[in-house]
Amino acid sequence: MNPVTLLPFIVLIGAMFLMTRSAKKKQAAAAQMRNEMQPGTGVRTIGGMYATVKELHDDTVLLEIAPGVHAVYAKNAIGAVLDDAEYNRIVHGDDDENALDIDGAVVPDDASSLTGADADEDTSDDAKIDLGKKADADDAEPTDAEPGKKSEGKTDGEADAK
Repeated sequence: MNPVTLLPFIVLIGAMFLMTRSAKKKQAAAAQMRNEMQPGTGVRTIGGMYATVKELHDDTVLLEIAPGVHAVYAKNAIGAVLDDAEYNRIVHGDDDENALDIDGAVVPDDASSLTGADADEDTSDDAKIDLGKKADADDAEPTDAEPGKKSEGKTDGEADAK
C-alpha cells in the first residue's frame, strides 16, 4: 500500500491513543484522591453537596451532611476531597484571610453621590413633563369625525364592521 494513504489512519490512531491516555490519567488521579480520604475530611459530591466523611467502606462512604444526619454514598460520587481550611471557608463561612474592612469607605445604596449633584437640587434645565390626563380632554369631541356626522354609539376601540 501507498504510505500516503496510510498517513490519515496513523494520525487518527495516534490522536485516539493520546485522548484515552489523558482520560486514564484523570481517572487514576480521581481514584487516588478517593483512596486518600479519611474520616473527618470534608468532601464535595459530584452533585455539589458538601459533607464530612464519617466511615469508609470498600465501595461506599458514610457522609455526615448535617449534625446527626448521615447518608451512604458510592465512592465514585465523591467529586473532590477538600482540605480543612477550604471546607470551613465554604461550609461555615470562615474567611479570616479576607475579612471585610469595616472602617473602609462606605458605598452608598444609590448613585446620587456619583453624579455630583445634591438630591435636594433640581439641576435639569428641562421643564417637567406632566403625564397625567387633563380634565378638559375627557369632554372634548373627537377631531377626526366629520362635523355633520353623528357618532353611532361606538366606544373606543370598536371598528366599523360590515
